[in-house]
Amino acid sequence: MPNNRAETMTIQAIIFDLDGTIVDFNLDYKALRGDIQALLLRAGVPPSILPFNQGVFDMLQKAELYFKNNAKPERYTNVRVQSLAIAEKYEKEAANTTNLIPGALETLRTLKTHCLKIGLCTLNSKAATTYILNRFKINEYFQTVITREQVTQVKPDTHQLELTLNTLGVSADVTIVVGDSVLDMQSARELKIVAVGLLSAKGASTKEQLIESGANYLVTSLTDLPALIKKIEKA
Repeated sequence: MPNNRAETMTIQAIIFDLDGTIVDFNLDYKALRGDIQALLLRAGVPPSILPFNQGVFDMLQKAELYFKNNAKPERYTNVRVQSLAIAEKYEKEAANTTNLIPGALETLRTLKTHCLKIGLCTLNSKAATTYILNRFKINEYFQTVITREQVTQVKPDTHQLELTLNTLGVSADVTIVVGDSVLDMQSARELKIVAVGLLSAKGASTKEQLIESGANYLVTSLTDLPALIKKIEKA
């Protein structure tokens, strides 16, 4: 399903999100957010800037600003380390019960035969990501894997995606980003990368949210990607 993009292109690389795109990560986000919110409140962050439905990195960003404005940057450094340790604990537990998204392995195999460079850009920790890739024996399909530890700012900030591009050795205009969340679409849009939103019953974002955030195309299955790539190239 296209969302107006007139340029033709030759695709050399494809960058995937992990959670909700390659694997169905059974992470208890509600409990995770609650634990990190409680940690930030104990550290002195006012409850008024930490509504419960915020994402982990949204809360950390607001905490960083609060501590910076109150001349306590070292306190933020400490709570960030503690917060990410909590997140990693939940991720490691979830990694034991996660499953591959239907069609993921088949699609990765097909893309590899097309000689495309494949990258992974994820908010998850290196430990959890490595465990998942090894567990499902899919690490061989990714030329680069960029986790949250490798950058100071994660998606939707562009730094994480830029690092993935640089590590793959490709430019934005020959790359496609595939993800199930608005974060993926937003960072791709900022870098003028073709963005493909993955729709699923458990998807992080709706069709409307993905389009509004910058999705150029939508797919309901990863197995649609090879045909979509040909369509884009022949547009």
